[in-house]
Amino acid sequence: MPTVLVIEDDEVTAREIVAELSVHGMTAEWIPDGRKGLDRATAQPFDLITLDRMLPGMDGIDVVAELRRLQIDTPVLMISALSDVDDRVRGLRAGGDDYLTKPFAPDEMAARAEVLLRRRVPQNDTRLRVADLELDLVRHIAYRAGQPLTLQPTEYRLLECLMRHCGQVLTRMMIFEAVWGFHFDPGTNVIDVHIGRLRRKIDGAGQPPLIRTVRGTGYMIVGSAQNTTASP
Repeated sequence: MPTVLVIEDDEVTAREIVAELSVHGMTAEWIPDGRKGLDRATAQPFDLITLDRMLPGMDGIDVVAELRRLQIDTPVLMISALSDVDDRVRGLRAGGDDYLTKPFAPDEMAARAEVLLRRRVPQNDTRLRVADLELDLVRHIAYRAGQPLTLQPTEYRLLECLMRHCGQVLTRMMIFEAVWGFHFDPGTNVIDVHIGRLRRKIDGAGQPPLIRTVRGTGYMIVGSAQNTTASP
């Protein structure tokens, strides 16, 4: 699941960005300060950065320029309330990969983010495979034994989460925060419902079950049916 660093000082805008990216299968972390955002971007690799143009602590153009000076090539989507062409040119020359003017439609922002992410995915890392299950990360299509599966967006994100952690037990909290993008509500059964739907599509008749339940803990996906503490 792609990780995005959102450097934005306006809380309302930041929450809109994080929510929209979550809908599109990305995990976002919000930092409201330019200097702190730069420190976070240099401390841990991210797949994408959305960067406000005007920030406390350090200006957005200075942030992206410093990232490039440090040879950090993470794609940067600059977001600005300034709409003049000269500022756009400054942002792109400093190292930004795209420039979006406020106010913006959240789905347009997410679409631009997805374009930047597709540019970044290495050719040999565009598919995930577990046994005869395959996930095309570019076209967002899943296959089992070569046959395409019809998945809803949440089912796709859930499957991607499981496949990226093949063989690892994922707790319900881990899954909820990765797929839905907010803190787990222990009173909800939404994960179990979606796992059930995904199982019916993934584990067809006569096929070895890949999605396993770990009693009292969560779920995992395995390369083949095996005798473990997990149960179908």
